[in-house]
This record gives sequence, structure tokens and C-alpha cells, in this order.
Amino acid sequence: MKILVIEDNEQIVDVLTRYLDEAGYETAVAYDGKDALPYFDQHTVDFILLDIMLPHVNGLEICQQIREKSTVPIIMITAKTEDADRILGLEVGADDYIIKPFSPKEVLSRIKAIMRRIDFEKESAVKQLSLGSLRLLLENRQAIAGDKQIKLTKKEFELLVLFAKYPNKVFTRDNLLDAVWGYDYYGDSRTVDSHIKRLRAKLKKAGIEDCQIETVWGEGYRIEGPA
Repeated sequence: MKILVIEDNEQIVDVLTRYLDEAGYETAVAYDGKDALPYFDQHTVDFILLDIMLPHVNGLEICQQIREKSTVPIIMITAKTEDADRILGLEVGADDYIIKPFSPKEVLSRIKAIMRRIDFEKESAVKQLSLGSLRLLLENRQAIAGDKQIKLTKKEFELLVLFAKYPNKVFTRDNLLDAVWGYDYYGDSRTVDSHIKRLRAKLKKAGIEDCQIETVWGEGYRIEGPA
């Protein structure tokens, strides 16, 4: 996922980009309001962190112009604490706002929360996922093999949905913890291994042979879909 940081404070930019890079995101930077829109028009951007107080073109104007052509998620960054300024940012199309000073961890948490909401909205439009002989009914949270339901816990079902969405993609334990347990989970990462073990056993017992959860040594797990 590529995040465009539109901010004229080099110190803030340095902190944000280093933190986002470490979290696995690709970042790009525009230090000036007049450079931000041409960059957005010429590149694919998945998320925007947008300062309100920018040279030449302020963040509110940029947000408004982007909203005329895109629904890309935008978090406004502002030093203003007045409710009217925050409300104005939301009214011109921002998805959220964050007030300076802030911690990079808080920014990352807000990004993840918005992306989870977007993913949920997309999932709500999709009623069913299929992978080989396995069917996942998302509204009812049911896993079906043939004409039989596989009894899964909430976390087992969510793991299976994630794997089914991205067959053959390798997920690290941290990826799975973040996606299924949430960014704020501080438990043992071995809980992923125990859930995978139980999930494999249930799929095997149900006779699922054309999509198995594989261990990719030194990396993580993936579900190998049918050719």
C-alpha cells in the first residue's frame, strides 16, 4: 500500500516516513501544496496523510479537489484544535483527522482502523467466497464443504476468510495477528500457530484436499488454492 504524506515540516515527514516504512508501507512525500495534486494525478496512491497548513495551496483545498475525482482515504493533520476547523476538514471529505503533536503509532493505528472499515464495507457487498471445494458464507459466518458445515471459532473463520481472499499469498505471523487479532494485540504470536493447527485439522476432517494451509519455512503461512 502506498501512502502519500503531504506535509511541509521535514522533521514530521522524516518521523512519519521512517515509521511507515518500518510498518511495511511504501511512502511518497509532497512538501508543498502546489506539488501534491500533480503527484496524485500522475501516480497511484492508496492513502493520504494531509497537513492543513501548507504553502501555496492549503490542505482543505487539496482535500476538496481530490474528493472531486477520488475516494482515496485521507487523514488530515492539523495543529488547530478548534472544533470548527476539524468539522470543516471532515466536511470537505477527510475520513479522519489527527492533531499535532501526535505519536507515529497513533497515526498508524488510525490508518489501520480506516482500512479495516473499508475492507469491512467491501466484504459486506460480497456474500460468499469460494476456494476449491470450500465455500465461505460471510453473512452467516459459515464454512461449507460439500453440503456440510465446518464448525469454526470466530478467529478460525476470520483466518480462513483472509487466506481465501488471497490464495497463494504468504502471510507472516505478524500479518495474521494484525489482520485478525488487531494492531493493539500484545499476546504471544504462537497463538497463530495453535489456531492454524486446529484449522488444518478441521479442514482435513471435513475432507478438504484442494486447498491446504501450508507452512512456508522462515516466512509464514499461505493457503494453496487449486490450480
